[in-house]
Amino acid sequence: MQHSSFRVLVLGSAAGGGLPQWNCGCRNCADARAGRIAPQTQSSLAVSVDGTDWALLNASPDIRHQLASAPALHPRQLRHSPVRSVVLTNGDLDHIAGLLVLREKQPFALYSTPETRAVIEANAVFAALDRAHVAISDVGLDRHFDILPGLSAELFAVPGKVPLFLEQGEPQTDLEGGQTVGVAIERGGRRMVYVPGCARMTPALAKRLAGADLVFFDGTLFADDEMVRAGTGAKTGRRMGHMPMSGPDGSMVAFDGLEVGRKVYIHINNTNPVWRDGPERRAIAYLGWEVAKDGLEIAL
Repeated sequence: MQHSSFRVLVLGSAAGGGLPQWNCGCRNCADARAGRIAPQTQSSLAVSVDGTDWALLNASPDIRHQLASAPALHPRQLRHSPVRSVVLTNGDLDHIAGLLVLREKQPFALYSTPETRAVIEANAVFAALDRAHVAISDVGLDRHFDILPGLSAELFAVPGKVPLFLEQGEPQTDLEGGQTVGVAIERGGRRMVYVPGCARMTPALAKRLAGADLVFFDGTLFADDEMVRAGTGAKTGRRMGHMPMSGPDGSMVAFDGLEVGRKVYIHINNTNPVWRDGPERRAIAYLGWEVAKDGLEIAL
């Protein structure tokens, strides 16, 4: 019998605000409140080799609920956590706010680029993470490091921007450096790539994604002007640092020919029509895409 190299658990599949978003009355949010579509929490993954020790990819504001909803991540002693490490892909609130929930003096390692660490270090509230228990490590781009024993990861640059709360004026939305990264995880010849935020496809990123067994990719908006047309915001997806799914330079086209084994959209905004059955969902399914859902588990 063939055993998996590692397991991936979707803790949260939605973009910032979740589904339903607390202050939104759009069609999807109304349907989620009414039970017509399943509510979803904010984007995060958990990975494990043995099902005992786990690494989190991003710590969303919903992490308390996410951990409570995943039996494999429940404490097994009076005071215990199976979470051994947390890897951050940027300094956005929907990826770092959950760190404050993990402040109850349980040991874990925190990995990020120097740019994201600087965001955390600049805010005094994150002193709640007791450094006697939380080891914070800077990770350089394109360097392998172990997030769990026997599980190697690598951070790589993805076009993006600084966190919203650090914007000054009109920011560059496709910066390539340590402010926005993807995570590649590999073990036993199996490779997964996690990119919850991406402003555009580049040749370097396409090369990184090509041939992966599993990719979780930025699915924030179906159309670039989706929020503008829905009346829920004045910014396009690209202004927020997210390439749309559709369009001539959207992710659906960009993945053509990359030969990815399994493609899953994640970090999906509450306005995105792919949450429900319809032409948009059928369009992505035709090209082999799935919509992430909280609780989805995949073994590689």
